[in-house]
Amino acid sequence: MAFLRQYIAPLLIVLVFLVALVAVSARTFLPGDLQAPAPLGSLSLPPLATADLAGLHQYLG
Repeated sequence: MAFLRQYIAPLLIVLVFLVALVAVSARTFLPGDLQAPAPLGSLSLPPLATADLAGLHQYLG
């Protein structure tokens, strides 16, 4: 258990930090039109009943 606490847990924390750093830094290399924040508008999907599985199957193709 001490091995996990001393070696594995810090390694996982550093790996998660590095992945987040790369993801944030990648925005520098994106084209200008992709650097804008995502729109906050709602999606225009038709409402589906939860028990209407046949309708869901037809909707998804």
